Order: sequence, then structure tokens, then C-alpha cells
Amino acid sequence: MIEQFFEGALMAFRLDTIMMIAVGLFSGMLVGALPGFTTLMAMAILLPLSFFLDPLVGIPFLLGIYKGGIFGGSIPAILVSMPGTGAAVATSIDGYKLTQKGESRKALDMALFASVIGDTFSDIFTILMIFPIALLVMQFGPPELFAVLLMSLVIIVSTSGSNPLKGMVMMLFGLWLAQIGTDPIGGVERFTFGIFELKSGIPLLPMLIGVFALPELVYAVMRNEKVGGFAKLVGKRLSMAEFKRCLPTIRRSTLIGTAIGIVPGLGQVVAAMMGYSAAKNASSHPETFGEGEVEGVAAAEAANNAVNGPTLVPLLTLGIPGDNVTAILLGAFVAQGLRPGPQLFEEQGSIVFAILVAMVLANLMFIVIGYLSIPFFARIVTIKTGLLVPIVIMFAFAGAYVFRSDTTDVLMLVGFGLFGLLARAAKFDVMPMVMGFILGVPLEYAFGQTVAMAGGTPLQFLFTERLGMVAVLIATPIIGYVLWRRMKTATT
Repeated sequence: MIEQFFEGALMAFRLDTIMMIAVGLFSGMLVGALPGFTTLMAMAILLPLSFFLDPLVGIPFLLGIYKGGIFGGSIPAILVSMPGTGAAVATSIDGYKLTQKGESRKALDMALFASVIGDTFSDIFTILMIFPIALLVMQFGPPELFAVLLMSLVIIVSTSGSNPLKGMVMMLFGLWLAQIGTDPIGGVERFTFGIFELKSGIPLLPMLIGVFALPELVYAVMRNEKVGGFAKLVGKRLSMAEFKRCLPTIRRSTLIGTAIGIVPGLGQVVAAMMGYSAAKNASSHPETFGEGEVEGVAAAEAANNAVNGPTLVPLLTLGIPGDNVTAILLGAFVAQGLRPGPQLFEEQGSIVFAILVAMVLANLMFIVIGYLSIPFFARIVTIKTGLLVPIVIMFAFAGAYVFRSDTTDVLMLVGFGLFGLLARAAKFDVMPMVMGFILGVPLEYAFGQTVAMAGGTPLQFLFTERLGMVAVLIATPIIGYVLWRRMKTATT
């Protein structure tokens, strides 16, 4: 595996890879800077473009959008108190106060530096962690894989949204959608209702664009946000003394974001709020937080960007997406013939490491592109988002169609888009449904293999041959108990 790493590191320094990372970073920052548009929507819309590129170009392109978009959301949050992404909500607390004080340039500089530092160190941690975890996962058999997938679904439900009961309903619905098509073990058709197009199952791409991108577009049209006036960059740049003062906070938030990124279902919003709260509690002057404290910007931005890298650990080693964005990345990997999971490192280890090294390389480009383009993106926040919606809708429908050139995919796109709107109106989080759909087939296949290996007596098999699986299954009801307590609290 060491040889694969060095081979992959050399592969990452391709000119076309570097160019597409730069395009991705700029595109992500552009979308993040537009109030009403989100990084998730941008990745869902631009996902089909990666299918026509080499894996070492297409996937780093999406990673560039991911990184640029998370930072880009801080620009309207700081300038006009309108977070471009959910992850930038904590940033707006002190960022906008700094703008009101005439120090918007300082706030944006701090957001950029904290973002790059948090992202870079979490990416390095990811590369270091991938080695031992990949070696461990390679020893997994069907029983262990089934247990880990089951526990992951429980964690996702217990951490998604404010009402775990709604999360469980959505996850079960996603598991049912995964059953539509042909049984992966017996080859029997299920839930196709005589519709020929459903024999191969529901395609992932129309679902991702439908439930994530289309509702965002509709809400952007409804809000039709435009900021009055002109968002100017004013004030001095960040000084070295102010940057050094914030370094302990950046380190703390990076550790918080990295830890949260490993756990499926939490994501940047949780990390940003926890990083901000930790910084305020540890500060010798907590009364300045919320009144224009540059340390508050550093805490939120370092934490939310530190989530980016570690979310790839469960994705690459087990095929388990850590959040909505990595669910889209999973679609890109699968479309490129790189199925994340225990066998990925054995079969395509050098490509995986090339992508991880490109992720670190993106951070070096990130700080240059971000520093030079902040004045441009400051002007972007005043654009009326409704003017851009027709173009984005065109990309959405074209992207859903071109992958298989099947009009059925367009109908599914519309169907899942309507479902996403209804779910959002009823305050149902679609994340558990998507995760249930993605993990449903490998969960069923691993269970079927486990039963076959057990010769019809899985219980005896578990306790005599697979103690590792027993340990994971013991953890599952413990997490389930936490879920039950949350559900009980939510209903009282």
C-alpha cells in the first residue's frame, strides 16, 4: 500500500487535474457566494460533468467545488448577514458585526486562512488514517460489513434532523426504494409493478439531483433574494498579530471538525456551532463574541472546513457516505467504476491515493485563488439569484438525461424533486432516505452472504466465528437507546 501511495502522489500532479481543481474551487466559491444557492446543489447539478472526465480529473473537480463552496458561503454571511450555506451560520454571528464596524476585509481574510488551515490538516489526518483503516477493512467479511452498515444507518437516523422518528421513517422508505428492481442474490424482480424501466432499479443520479438540487432551486425562486446596495470590502487586512492570536482557536476547531467529520450524519453545521461554542467557552473575554470578534470567525470556519476530509474515511473504506455531499461523491465514484468499499484499495489503491493527494493540493491552490478573488465575490452577493435559476434548471435536466440518455431518468428527476419539496415542507430530512437507498443493496447482499456462510444458522455462526461482528452489534442497540431517548424527548 505504501507503493500505491507514492504512485498515486505522482499521478496527482497532472496538469489537467490541477486545472480542473482550480475550476472547481472557483465554481464552488461562486455558488457559495450567491445567497440562496448551496454547495450541495452545485455538486448535484455539476456531478454529470465529472462522468465525461478521467477519474483523476472529475473527482478532484467535485472536491474543489466542495471546498470552495463551504468557504464561499462565508462571504455573504460576513458581508450581508445572509449565509450562503448552512455551515456559515455561525460565521455570520461575528462576521457581520465586523462588517458593520468597517472591518469586512479582516473578517474575510480570517475566514479564508482558518478555512484553509482547518481543511489542510484534516486532509492530512485523512490520508494518515486511511492506511490503518483500509488494512483493517480489508480483513472484513460479509458479517462484519453487514454489522458496520447496520450501525451506520442507526447513527445516521439518530443524528439527522430534530425529530429522529421522521428520520427513521425516511430511512425505511429509502431501504424500500433500494429493493425496487432485481434481487442481488436470487435475481428475482421485486416491486417493479410490471414497469420495465424499474427492472434495473432506481438510478442514483436523478434521485440525488431531484431531492437535493430542485427544492433548493424552487426556494431560491420563491425568495428571489437580492441584497440592497453594494457589498464593499472595507477596513484593513488581517494583521499577523491577530492571526497568531487566533491560532489556538483554529487548532481547537480543526480537531473538533475532524472528529465530527468521521461520524456519518453530523456535518459542517454541527461542527461550526461546536467550534464556535468551544472558542467562546475557552476565551478569557467571552463577552466580545457576538459583538465582532475575529476569533469567532476563525472558530466557525476552521471547524466547518475541517469536516471535509474525514468524511471520506467511511466513504472510501466502507462505502458509507458521511453526509449529503459525500453521497454525491459516492455517485461520482460509482459512475467512474470505482465502487468504494473494502476492495477499492486492493483494486484501485493508486487512484484513490492520487485523489487524496489532489485534495491536499487543492488547499494550496485554494488560498491563492481565494485571496485574489475575494473582491470579485464580494460583488457577486448582490446578484438577483432568480436570474440564474433558469440556467441551473437546464443543467439539472441535461445532467439527469445524459448519463444514460433515458427519458425515464428525467421523469424520475421530476418525481424526486416533487418528493423533496413535500419532504422539506413537512420538515422531513431527506438525508436518511438517500443513505438508506445507497446502503440498502450492500446491506442486503452482506446479510445474504452471511446467512449463506452460516448454513442457515446465523446466530450460532456469529458467536463462534465472528466476534468482531458481535462487538459492533452490541454497539448498535446502545446507539439505538440514544435514538429512543431523542425520540421520546422530541415527542414530549
